[in-house]
This record gives sequence, structure tokens and C-alpha cells, in this order.
Amino acid sequence: MEPRLNLSGSPLAAKAMKYIASASRVIIKDSTVPTATQDLMLLRASQINGCGFCTDAHSKDLAHAGEASVRINLVAAWRESTVFTDAERAALELTEQGTRIADAAGGVTDEAWANAAKHYDEEQLAALVMLIALINANNRLGVITRLPGGDYQPGQFA
Repeated sequence: MEPRLNLSGSPLAAKAMKYIASASRVIIKDSTVPTATQDLMLLRASQINGCGFCTDAHSKDLAHAGEASVRINLVAAWRESTVFTDAERAALELTEQGTRIADAAGGVTDEAWANAAKHYDEEQLAALVMLIALINANNRLGVITRLPGGDYQPGQFA
């Protein structure tokens, strides 16, 4: 599979992508949300959106960081799994509902928000919301241009 378009070859797209990447780095670096939770969220949104490149990248980043393979492999079935904390489950639910906005007439439910708020303070909730929005933007770039998965190397964008 070849990408439809090389976004980094377009000065306009490359500039915009740098801003998206910069915003993502701020959330990942400055947030007190555990890195593992953030990475699980990134992987789950990428799975839902069918972004091969991002699913490849986030699963490899999790493995590279020492995450257990059982947790990486069960992200897609987190509801039926016992390997995630209650806080991670709340973040994954928020990720799913925030990613599937078009599928749910009401968007993110009050119940999902309240559950997340039990585990995360207001600054952390802001980080979760920003992370969900940013990964969905990245996923759409990958899906629209058909950026293939499989060749990502952990840390290649660091």
C-alpha cells in the first residue's frame, strides 16, 4: 500500500502537522496523566478509526516502553479484560465516546464524564480531552492519505 499523498512534502501541510505534533508533545510531556494511560488511549482511538500507521506506532511505543503484551493486545477488548485499572477504563471509555461522536447522538455521556472525573482532576481531564482531539486529527490524516502501518520505529519522531 502506498500513501495517496506525502503530507510532509507539502509546505502548508508540513507546517500544520508540526503544530499538531507540538500540541501533542505538550500534553504528553506536561500532563500528570500516566504515560501508559495516554498511550493506551492513543492506541484505542487509532484502532477505532482504522489508522494503520497510528495503530502500528502506538502499539510499538507501548511495547518499547515496557508495557505488557497482554495489555497491548487487549486494548481493543478492554471492557472484557481484567488487566486495566478503573482509571484506565474510565480514560478508555472517554476515548471511545470522544472518538465515536458521529455514532452517538449525544456525544460523550454524562456518565462517562463523571466516571472520568472520579479518577482525574480538572487539569488531567483537559489533557484527556486534548489528547483525544489530537489523536483523532492525526488518525484522520493517516486514514485520508492511506498512510500504511508496519514500518514505524519507536522514537522516530522524538
